[in-house]
Amino acid sequence: MKISFLLHNAYGIGGTITTTFNLAQALADRHDVEIVSVFRHLERPHSALDPRVSLRPLVDLRQEKEHPQQLRPARVFPRAEYRYKQYSELTDERIAACLAATDADVVIGTRPGLNVHLALQAPRHVARVGQEHLTLDNHSPQLRTSLRRAYPRLDVLTTVSEADAAAYRRQMRLPGVRVENLPNSVPDPTLPTADGSAKVVVAAGRLVPVKRYDLLIEAFAVVAAEHPDWQLRIYGKGEQRDRLRRLIMELGLWNNVHLMGPAAPMEAEWVKGSIGAAASDFEPFGMTIVEAMRCGLPVVSTDCPHGPGEIIEDGVDGRLVPVGDRAALGAALLELVRDDERRRRAGRAAMENARRYAPGPVLEQAENLLTAAVSARRAGHPLARERAHVGRVLTSRGFAARDAARVAANGVMRRVRRAGR
Repeated sequence: MKISFLLHNAYGIGGTITTTFNLAQALADRHDVEIVSVFRHLERPHSALDPRVSLRPLVDLRQEKEHPQQLRPARVFPRAEYRYKQYSELTDERIAACLAATDADVVIGTRPGLNVHLALQAPRHVARVGQEHLTLDNHSPQLRTSLRRAYPRLDVLTTVSEADAAAYRRQMRLPGVRVENLPNSVPDPTLPTADGSAKVVVAAGRLVPVKRYDLLIEAFAVVAAEHPDWQLRIYGKGEQRDRLRRLIMELGLWNNVHLMGPAAPMEAEWVKGSIGAAASDFEPFGMTIVEAMRCGLPVVSTDCPHGPGEIIEDGVDGRLVPVGDRAALGAALLELVRDDERRRRAGRAAMENARRYAPGPVLEQAENLLTAAVSARRAGHPLARERAHVGRVLTSRGFAARDAARVAANGVMRRVRRAGR
């Protein structure tokens, strides 16, 4: 089977890039796999890519940033999509040409705007799989309205959590489209796993407001006061680095909390710790949680929508605490810091329970979905048979009407503001 991934920018850094590379490399054991990157801005990707997976860009920003068509707005890529301003008449043209000429059996889109291109422009014989790496609720009413128009032309839509799959089934009427949770996979560890003896808590991710590293640092102050020999190491880069550094200084934690900068791969850093931590207000999945658990670390996390509660079994392989609750987060960390045996036991459970996110199980599920999509497309019938259910239809229509009303109201407000200038 020839499989093609359509990715925003394979040369950048981010969870979608990581999980796409992971899945592409796993599929390459038995299939012909390529990644088509809409953009390129560097000579080589940040992450290593298996040489069996071909990579080709459509727009090279090093030479084409000022291309006349790149300066004109996109018409296919939805205006309400987060990345819209990066897309253009040139990307519209290149993506359409790429899809028209593809020899792939199945093309996989990796963000809503690219899924729209795929749904509207893929040849009839190509199976169309859209991936959701954020969540439906995270999208604006304008974007959800655009997706309702395009997504019924997909064969499969995958989400990274079961909660989000349920939201799509409830809120979006997609007759004939199979909606399934396909979690991100994390490669098998190559280093000896953590043994729970290091006095180190590890966190990793972008230093942005939603990740709430400020909350984590404040919660760790309680740990440092009682156990000054413990450290918190935070890996990553982002806009909040200076603010977090000032907070560390204000709390007098310069000997205990360290901003380590980005690290790739993270496995070598996870195994130096004994506890993983995540304090996000929102997580579509929780890739770093799985990475830590696969390296033998129990994880203390906020129970935010949507991922952590599906990954962590509270009290067994980690702890779940209410979102934004500094005291609860500090207390949960202290539970594991104070009790060596409990920490080691939870670490062993974390390693065992996270095996479901190993490449093997995720690969098997992905292959089954892709094979079914290709077979259904060749047979000329929808992959999912819609069952008559009046309540479900009325519910999805209710969500659609609500989003349409919000879009209309926003349009009225924009016109009023323009008239008042």
